[in-house]
Amino acid sequence: MKNGVFADYKIFAGNSHTALAEEIAGIMGKPLGKATVTKFSDGEISVNIWETVRGLDVYIVQSTCNPVNDNLMELLIMIDAMKRASAGRINAIIPYYGYARQDRKAKARDPITAKLVADLIMAAGADRVLTMDLHANQIQGYFNIPVDHLVGMPILAKYFQERHMDDLVVVSPDHGSVTRARNLAQYLNCPIAIIDKRRPEPNKSEIMNIIGNIENKNCIIIDDMIDTAGTICNAANAIKDLGAKTVRAAATHPVLSGPAIERLENSAIEELVLLNTVPMPEEKKLEKMTFLSVAPLFAEAMTRVFTNGSISVLFD
Repeated sequence: MKNGVFADYKIFAGNSHTALAEEIAGIMGKPLGKATVTKFSDGEISVNIWETVRGLDVYIVQSTCNPVNDNLMELLIMIDAMKRASAGRINAIIPYYGYARQDRKAKARDPITAKLVADLIMAAGADRVLTMDLHANQIQGYFNIPVDHLVGMPILAKYFQERHMDDLVVVSPDHGSVTRARNLAQYLNCPIAIIDKRRPEPNKSEIMNIIGNIENKNCIIIDDMIDTAGTICNAANAIKDLGAKTVRAAATHPVLSGPAIERLENSAIEELVLLNTVPMPEEKKLEKMTFLSVAPLFAEAMTRVFTNGSISVLFD
């Protein structure tokens, strides 16, 4: 390495989302590095790196999605293996950052698990984190290493722009997603509406009121992730009942746990546009789902990291 520029780089993947890692590597014109991540009979994770990484710029692609703890440990152990193999720089590529919803103390004696995960990644030896659409932007500040926070909004916006739909309204499913809804509305040059929701307990939501005009409009509900799908399905059903012409939904992270698939299938949502930060088994896919790839954006960002180019233009 001379003057902060690495001679070469290699891309490795854990088991969480190998399809995305292969797509990124293909765009960058590189084969995935040779590594195996397996388990001992008692469940301990074993990592073997089968090629040299000494002095190289290393990228480890791993979403910390379900099973969250296994995938997180795979990432940490792979980082540790790279560090002990004298990698020049270790970049953790985390399209979906698990535990991001536990970003603050909502009540007494709550943990701040998003900060704990950041500490673990740094302690393992990562030099940089590249992620997308964190549940809370302040998580970037939990790290004492560079964090490049990509946004999936332009990918979603471009898809809807190409549909050329009239009478659009972007709907925020709660107060926390208002900024996200406003950003999409700016891309699409349309107004927004806000759903006033209260959550009586975790993973359960109740619609209260709708702020804005959605009657006889083509509505797009936007959120950062869909987990059990209660929020987005309640929102879709509510605005449809109140006179929306059509209801579509979009999100970056299709976590889709528990009753999510059944809820989405039976909801008023006509089309669900998702990014592929999380792997989606074929048996979970519905006809109303459209998947867009984040691989080109991550590949461009990783190329710019390697060449010390500017990444800020990718945030727009």
